[in-house]
Amino acid sequence: MMNLLNPKLVRERCYLNSELHWKQSIAVNPAEEANRKGTMKILSRKLLHQLSFKQAIRRCTYSTGKVSDFGQPTSASHPQLMKEGEITPGIATKEYISRRKRLLELLPENSLAIIAAAPVKMMTDVVPYTFRQDADYLYLTGCQQPGGVAVFGHECGLCMFMPEPKPHDVVWQGLIAGVDAALEMFKAEEAYPVSKLDKILPNMIKRSSKLFHNKLTATPTYTDLETFQNAAHVGKVSDLSIFTHELRWVKSPSELKLMKESAAIACQALLQTMLHSKTYPHEGMLSAKVEYECRMRGAQRMAFNPVVGGGPNASVIHYSRNDQKIKDGDLVLMDVGCELHGYCSDLTRTWSPCGSFSSIQGELYDLILQTNKEFIRRVWRPQQYKSCNQLMRP
Repeated sequence: MMNLLNPKLVRERCYLNSELHWKQSIAVNPAEEANRKGTMKILSRKLLHQLSFKQAIRRCTYSTGKVSDFGQPTSASHPQLMKEGEITPGIATKEYISRRKRLLELLPENSLAIIAAAPVKMMTDVVPYTFRQDADYLYLTGCQQPGGVAVFGHECGLCMFMPEPKPHDVVWQGLIAGVDAALEMFKAEEAYPVSKLDKILPNMIKRSSKLFHNKLTATPTYTDLETFQNAAHVGKVSDLSIFTHELRWVKSPSELKLMKESAAIACQALLQTMLHSKTYPHEGMLSAKVEYECRMRGAQRMAFNPVVGGGPNASVIHYSRNDQKIKDGDLVLMDVGCELHGYCSDLTRTWSPCGSFSSIQGELYDLILQTNKEFIRRVWRPQQYKSCNQLMRP
């Protein structure tokens, strides 16, 4: 199998095939001989391109031959993560459909809501950062991939404009969710290639009396459309977040379960890091340790860059350099959280790597611990919830 994919052998095979094609298709004469080598190279490149694309498509079926690849986990491709009937791990198809229905109930009559997938951000000219989906787009569609635009309306329901797979991108990045996935997996009522957005969406905008979109995460894919700009010019466009945030404030049982799992992972990871903090007396080592422990327990990424402050660095709220050695006698503050299938945790703890406190450190620690316990007690009593913020103030 490895020999079949060897680039050198592929080029040689393409050249031989193209030469055979040449001899079978035309009779070579002296006048044509001068151009033969150039033509052979062109044919060779075409065959190599076709072969590479076919091998890329075939690569996902070498082991099973049956699992569909939509560019993100499915119950068929990742049975260890997902149950049948789920669009994303832990969240069922019917819950996504319910979210869309509730959004449409909040939208004014004859209005349209547009949400774009998050764009790919580059770390260097050719290396992208790990992709993270826009939270509202993920919440309503379940699609974890870039390049799409979702449109919600009372007439169309969910209409998804999906990117089209290109041979070059498939070779480098794998398959992606397209129009078929939008209909079959994400259960959209309508789906089109994103290349047709500039022909279909303008008519939808013209028929609507009001437009909503996420102003902070808007993309040129639709904001550059003349019809959208005209609608914005006459005050027809408003921010969608007032509706999407209202939906996301109230968590379903499935969401609460994922949030608790995310918090449990972060707690276990932090505990393991605390136990080994004397072995790793450096902020960067502790940061690496807690991320390792989170990922080993199933988290996809950290919720944010861990704050690991030793000594005076602990007083910097969003300290993220994590480049200092921890001195003997210093306390360590760690603010950390992980993301599990789109749901984040966040916790902060302070401890002594050497296992003991000075008298003043002990007094401060006990004061904060008692405040923490009282805060938790009040949170469980709705009538006392407003007093929690006052409790934290000096």
